[in-house]
Amino acid sequence: MSHLNCKLLVGITYRIYLVNSGHLRTGVSLLLAARFAEGERATTGVQQARIYAEMLGLNFAYATNGHTIIEIDYLTGQETEIDQFPKPEEIWQRLTAANTFTETTAKTWIEPFNLTSGKTPRYYQHIAINRVVESILSGKHRVLITMATGTGKTFVAFQICWKLWKSRWNRSGEFRRPKILYLADRNILVDDPMAKMLAPFEDVRHKISSSDVSQGRDMYFSIYQSLSSPATDVFKEYPADFFDIIIIDECHRGSSREDNSWRAILTYFSPAVQLGMTATPLRDESRDTYNYFGNPIYTYSLRRHRGWFSRPLPCP
Repeated sequence: MSHLNCKLLVGITYRIYLVNSGHLRTGVSLLLAARFAEGERATTGVQQARIYAEMLGLNFAYATNGHTIIEIDYLTGQETEIDQFPKPEEIWQRLTAANTFTETTAKTWIEPFNLTSGKTPRYYQHIAINRVVESILSGKHRVLITMATGTGKTFVAFQICWKLWKSRWNRSGEFRRPKILYLADRNILVDDPMAKMLAPFEDVRHKISSSDVSQGRDMYFSIYQSLSSPATDVFKEYPADFFDIIIIDECHRGSSREDNSWRAILTYFSPAVQLGMTATPLRDESRDTYNYFGNPIYTYSLRRHRGWFSRPLPCP
């Protein structure tokens, strides 16, 4: 575990530091420490440490004046005065125990991001990626994230896929790469990610069509119309348990609707983890989406996005 080289000066009294798991590209940030002047009580920093820790989706926060240390543990909900900062190994042990991670699942969780594009996940993208991966590793089969248009859902999906694929996660626990399907209702929503954002998957990519139902790749792309039509159900050319995870972009517009004929695709591939992505909050017209996937594990609104970028960032 090592310190990130980022800090925020708030007034002149303290700094905030992030610490993560040792692989700076993982985005698995664990704790935040607010350091106050010696003349102030350590409790002075608790609320500020909480605010930033919750913004950044961290598991531990600390407030100290150099003598007294107060720990806020979000895993247990406890706030405790401690004698010294816990060692990195202790933090990691507490975290993996709380998430019931095995050595194998922990490897997936800390798998580094793919940064070949030069783009680094923003703080809210870190949170979305980590929460989805944590949900998958804990055995959840339907997952929903709600993120405003323009906040990088495709980038989030890419990093999730990369972490799962690179670490060889799959539903059966076999030593193999997962089979992933990226699904949407329009060609532009699959062609553009396939050609650009998900290009690092290189020759394991394949776009499914009625004339090509190859089963020898890992990263598949398709629109509903290619998988199901009045003439034939192409999706049935694949075993029901073929895919390990299905990413459904703009899920409020398609198969999550109860009265939509495309629902049969998700029903057929029900053994797969299904990740729905939408920019549409809960409304009457999107209620089926939320009924199908459940409540979002992470929501990031446009209002919050604009509000965040109107103030100094605690960390890039």
